[in-house]
Amino acid sequence: MNIILLGPPGAGKGTMAERVKEKFNLAHISTGDILRAQIKAGSELGNLAKGYIDKGALVPDDVIISMMKKRFAEDDAKAGVLLDGFPRTVAQAEALSGIAKVDACISLDASEDMIVNRISSRRICRDCGAVYNVETHSGGNCDKCGGKLYIRPDDKEETVRQRFSVYLSQTEPLIDYYEKKGVMHHVDAALPIDAEAAEIIKIIESL
Repeated sequence: MNIILLGPPGAGKGTMAERVKEKFNLAHISTGDILRAQIKAGSELGNLAKGYIDKGALVPDDVIISMMKKRFAEDDAKAGVLLDGFPRTVAQAEALSGIAKVDACISLDASEDMIVNRISSRRICRDCGAVYNVETHSGGNCDKCGGKLYIRPDDKEETVRQRFSVYLSQTEPLIDYYEKKGVMHHVDAALPIDAEAAEIIKIIESL
């Protein structure tokens, strides 16, 4: 079973994937996580991607598609996947159809203001990668390891608004694409985390 979690940056795709992946024995594949790991490693792919990400732009389709073909070939993906951040364009969706069958596309629907507030409030620990929100966490250090917290360049408000604009123009057309294929579902990303996860689980169980 292969499920796409669709939604603007900050809609909670990663959080929801972590909540439901084990229940259905699905591998969580996050293009953002893969790219950030490549950037941290200073690889050729990472350096190429960083230039696009820091500006709030999408990494080119051919780069992402090549990366995803390799990821789908790994053992943990054979039982099924939860895709987070891929596909992001119709061209990527068409390429995906040649890699794997999509059983459902679940859109986590969220407004621009909600996304801006959620992402621009996010802080990351430089040492262990723990994520915090300034609205619920005071101070500039990590509770887990004491590392310094920072805001990623792509989490700053002006970049978040640019990322949301890119989502509307390049990724939102996927909703119509998957509606026509009869596999599109919608969940309100403003729901409490447990309620949102329950809605996603209900959709997957119905497949």
